Amino acid sequence: MTTSERVLAEATRRRTFAIISHPDAGKTTLTEKFLLYGGALGAEAGSVKARSGRRSATSDWMELEQQRGISITSTVLQFPYRDHVINLLDTPGHRDFSEDTYRVLAAADAAVMVLDAAKGIEPQTLKLFEVCRDREIPILTFVNKWDRPALQPLEILDDVEKQLGLTPTPLSWPVGSSEGFRGVLDQRTGEFVRFTRTARGATMAPEEIIDPERAKSEEGDPYLEAVDELGLLEAVGAEYDEETFLAGVTTPVFFGSALTNFGVRLLLDAVVDLTPSPIPKTDLAGHERPLDAPFSGFVFKVQANMDKAHRDRTAFFRVCSGRFERGMVVTHEGTGKPLATKYAHTAFGTDRETLDEAWPGDIVGLVNANDVRIGDTLWLDDRVEYPPIPSFAPQHFAIARVTDTSRFKQFRKGISQLDEEGVVQVLRHPDIGDQAPILAAVGPMQFEVATHRLENEFGAPVELSMTNYSEARLTDDESTPDLRSMQGVDVLAKADGTLLALFESPYWLARLIGERPELTLEKLVAGAS
Repeated sequence: MTTSERVLAEATRRRTFAIISHPDAGKTTLTEKFLLYGGALGAEAGSVKARSGRRSATSDWMELEQQRGISITSTVLQFPYRDHVINLLDTPGHRDFSEDTYRVLAAADAAVMVLDAAKGIEPQTLKLFEVCRDREIPILTFVNKWDRPALQPLEILDDVEKQLGLTPTPLSWPVGSSEGFRGVLDQRTGEFVRFTRTARGATMAPEEIIDPERAKSEEGDPYLEAVDELGLLEAVGAEYDEETFLAGVTTPVFFGSALTNFGVRLLLDAVVDLTPSPIPKTDLAGHERPLDAPFSGFVFKVQANMDKAHRDRTAFFRVCSGRFERGMVVTHEGTGKPLATKYAHTAFGTDRETLDEAWPGDIVGLVNANDVRIGDTLWLDDRVEYPPIPSFAPQHFAIARVTDTSRFKQFRKGISQLDEEGVVQVLRHPDIGDQAPILAAVGPMQFEVATHRLENEFGAPVELSMTNYSEARLTDDESTPDLRSMQGVDVLAKADGTLLALFESPYWLARLIGERPELTLEKLVAGAS
């Protein structure tokens, strides 16, 4: 097999998807059960197999995440399933972190949207799902917690269609609900899959495949009701269509319970069977780089201090083309300089193992690649540059000051690191610099994360003073003097030199756009409005 043939064969085996949900919808539990079914856990959920015996099943590794019980940062998990390699990208579970979700989706080929059966799509996380839909990537929907009191299944489908504009096409349908949840009708086979509970859901749920006549006899009214509902949906054309699914127009829907493992296998099978394998990525010039072209990768995440013992910094990139080999010297498009890849790892939450090779769709972590930034391109032999990831428009602004001036060096280092990771956007005034930078955020919870990490990881406690700014626009050097001369307006710079004009009044901004068209005031990507 030639190298080109092997690259294409390995790419075909990859499934790289993100998982998104509202906090408490069961995303972390579902992630753990995916690992259980993929063989990455031992005999019971929570007992993770690894040579070192140190792996933790949870994807929520940050201390603040564990305190708050929500996902704050994205996590990478890789595991095998059915002779495929699954790259699961866990995302934050709150709209305040929708910018991080956007970055992760840039590295994903599909997404699994997890809904709480009792709540459907919740307003505070609608933005996360909209971000996913707006990128036009295929979305599988998993209605979780069906073993508890829930909305009617048709009501949930209606919610998805009305709020997201996605047409739901059920591929499994529940028989019974709450404590009477017995199993699902598998739309793809026409069979009834009956589940058996296991102690604490710690092992895979035994499944019994039952033909329609037997199911009708043994399950009675709940089964007949499910058949009627599914028939009604078929009559109105709610059937799975590959083309519209891949175009992000329809969403296959599955029902189950991650806690009891009901429906997990069907969902994971759908990830393998329905979601696409990697396709060529389009570069900045609009050309597709073939999967079997020389190696290229796209950096979508930077994370510091994942290993508290070493205080390191890891840049995560998705392999877009070719074969990646540890130790190869690639070109960092951002600087044009060669970049060694000796310290390449595959990730499993906080734990990692040395990685020798990777293929399109895989996620690789480069430890202490300190010049690498989010949105950067890495390449070998044939130059390529992929489009950068745009920043969201911040809506909350706070001045940060270190409370202990003897810790200013740590404060400056921490602020720089949080900026590189995209935890917050850091804006500086030329006359003030790092003394009192302005932290800009899509949502206020980002400030909580920033202050917690500054104090606990960098030893630099800070105080934040909220400002009156509420709007931000991209501007340039020519417009800056006029803007700075206006009351309620200032122009600050990001680390890369990008200038942002901040406005206290949206009305003044709107008036200025109308009356002074010569001023540069460009919109950023919409945030969590």
